[in-house]
Amino acid sequence: MLSDNKDGCCSTHLIDGDGGFNVAGVDNFMKEVKLAECGLSYAVVSIMGPQSSGKSTLLNHLFRTNFREMDAYKGRSQTTKGIWMARCVGIEPCTIVMDLEGTDGRERGEDDTAFEKQSALFALAVSDIVLINMWCHDIGREQAANKPLLKTVFQVMMRLFSPRKTTLMFVIRDKTRTPLENLEPVLREDIQKIWDSVPKPQAHKETPLSEFFNVEVVALSSYEEKEEQFNEQVASLRQRFFHSIAPGGLAGDRRGVVPASGFSFSAQQIWKVIKENKDLDLPAHKVMVATVRCEEIANEKYASFTTNEEWCQLEEAVHSHSVRGFGRKLSSILDTCLSEYDAEATFFEEGVRSSKRKQLEEKLLQLVQPAYQSMLGHIRSDTFERFKEAFDKALKGGKGFALAAHECTESFISRFDEECTDAIIDQAKWDSSRVRDKLRRDVDAHIAEVRSAKLAEVTSLYETKLNEALAGPVEALLDGASDDTWPAIRKLLQRETDTAISGFAAALSGFEMDEESRDNMILRLKDYARGVVEAKTKEEAGRVLIRMKDRFSTLFSHDQDSMPRVWTGKEDIRAITKTARSASLKLLSVMAAVRLDDEGDNIDKTLSLALVDGKAGASSARSITSVDPLASSTWNEVPPSKTLITPVQCKSLWRQFQTETEYVVSQAIAAQEASKRNNNWLPPPWAIAAMVILGFNEFMTLLRNPLYLGVIFVAYLLFKALWVQLDISGEFRNGVLPGVLSLSTKLLPTVMNLLRKLAEEGQGVASGETQRNPAVASKSFRGSSSTNDNGDVSTSATSEVTSENGTEYSSSSLHDKMQ
Repeated sequence: MLSDNKDGCCSTHLIDGDGGFNVAGVDNFMKEVKLAECGLSYAVVSIMGPQSSGKSTLLNHLFRTNFREMDAYKGRSQTTKGIWMARCVGIEPCTIVMDLEGTDGRERGEDDTAFEKQSALFALAVSDIVLINMWCHDIGREQAANKPLLKTVFQVMMRLFSPRKTTLMFVIRDKTRTPLENLEPVLREDIQKIWDSVPKPQAHKETPLSEFFNVEVVALSSYEEKEEQFNEQVASLRQRFFHSIAPGGLAGDRRGVVPASGFSFSAQQIWKVIKENKDLDLPAHKVMVATVRCEEIANEKYASFTTNEEWCQLEEAVHSHSVRGFGRKLSSILDTCLSEYDAEATFFEEGVRSSKRKQLEEKLLQLVQPAYQSMLGHIRSDTFERFKEAFDKALKGGKGFALAAHECTESFISRFDEECTDAIIDQAKWDSSRVRDKLRRDVDAHIAEVRSAKLAEVTSLYETKLNEALAGPVEALLDGASDDTWPAIRKLLQRETDTAISGFAAALSGFEMDEESRDNMILRLKDYARGVVEAKTKEEAGRVLIRMKDRFSTLFSHDQDSMPRVWTGKEDIRAITKTARSASLKLLSVMAAVRLDDEGDNIDKTLSLALVDGKAGASSARSITSVDPLASSTWNEVPPSKTLITPVQCKSLWRQFQTETEYVVSQAIAAQEASKRNNNWLPPPWAIAAMVILGFNEFMTLLRNPLYLGVIFVAYLLFKALWVQLDISGEFRNGVLPGVLSLSTKLLPTVMNLLRKLAEEGQGVASGETQRNPAVASKSFRGSSSTNDNGDVSTSATSEVTSENGTEYSSSSLHDKMQ
């Protein structure tokens, strides 16, 4: 509990009469007087002495506290129970005074001295200055009250391991006329005797009193009889408590001070140990207090850091993007947190303080490490993306691949290192090499990916060029198969391959490839070129039958001028067929195998002997030898991998080819026979001889009478004109009946047309004769027969109507010719 604190002393009941420690009261007391902020700049003063010896009165006057004082009018009784604590008002540094319960009280009895010893030990353990209040008239007495008290003090002091250096101030109350100079030696002598008589541990057998205590002696006049003098002496004594912990002060050489922030916990633990009647190891206790308090301080600073607004904002930002100045900002926050810890824990035991600080630092770094890793991740990803953009731009700008890769890699790895330096946390010794290695792997993987893509692009480009340069020409060369086909293909392949390899090698030079890889890629390009030729040849070989038929049809149906043949009956169909089939066979032999290695073979000769040249004698030869050169699945001197059409397949294809081309040959022969029949109108020679013999008389008759010849000639001309106009030979090509029906419908109109033209021509001749000179007119008909003018005119007109080739002329053209 706290008493009235209007005067600022904040008196608090520290330990009650039953030995209970007022934890809540002490904590509240520390908050009220702000003790935790004092560090080591505070002092603890306690007072002990016989009951009713005026201890509380002395403290109230000396330190301006408000401890409860004994009422003399009510008689002597126990005023202070347990231990009370208050703040000395107006004294610097902060001084805490404890008022102990009086010794030798009748309330506890003669034999109950346990609490006295416990409170005395507690006072020695926590106090820098111990006031021993005693009566002046007891000095020099052997069995006076001060002897048991001093024995108690010295005995319990032995229970402290490494005791504090405590100032014992003996306050002699109600000083008589005996001067202090005479009283002090007697008192010191009594104190030394008591010290010498107190049993001590082996380690302190020879230890002098001054090692543990500074002994001070003061004397005060009687408060009741000489109050004014008492107050003056108290005021003078009060001055000695100002700056008591400074060098030369009352407690200037104290040892093992607990920092003010740990006072409450330290006092509580000391009392607990004393209550359990155990020896008190002050060094160990100091370490324990330091451990607990430093851990509390560290936990407080850790909790404060987790709620720090600047850290929370930084943590939230770094999870989404890179933060400029991340390392500097976070280092500053951590440094502030650790500095606050150092400030609060600076007075605790160094080893413990450092250990807890290290633990706090490790916890803080463990807390911020994910943010640091996120920052490195953002730096890595951002650097990688910028690298890809710069690398792509460099390649598009025409820079060599290897040079661009090297420059971009070095540039952006350096940038990564710079940004990682900006993200470094001063308190951590973290290494960013793993993230750097990952960035390096990502960069190398991207370069390798782009390199593969670019190489594939370059390879595809030159493969496309080779395909365009080889496929079409190879197809054309194979289509015009001859003995020079494969040499031409090899020459074409060599020329195009050399051109492609020259450009391809130049393109590869920018990649800084090792010699072996470069040679392998060039070799693959060469193989691709050969593959194009082989694939095209294989493709064409799959259509060889169609090619053979097309070639046969072209050669068979067209002459040397590429004009379509007209089968008039004069062509040698057998020779033409043989030539066309030989050319088709040449196509088959060219496509039977791939010949890119310029190795000789007998395919052409074998096919020629087996299918064309040796066909006549093949049956007899096979009957004798029983060996068919095409009865095999391989060609001699040609590996199976180069074989496109096996001998057996050639034989089958040739048989199918002959079957499918026989119809064309037969059609040509039929057309030739029909042409012969259409163009041969003469009777057989025997018929002509018979007609000459049997018609001799009629022939002589015609010679005797030339008029018959004119009539026959005119009739011939008319028949010839009708033949041409009606196209009788053409009409009968479709059959006799259709020809007769067609001629029957066309005969009468054609005859009428001829007669009309003759009439028109006659009129034109008559009108012309009237206008011309008779001499000219007679001259124009001089070439005609003179015996019959009408017949001559008629004959001339008729002969000029039609010509032998069946061309019809108009009357005007006939008139021009006559002129």
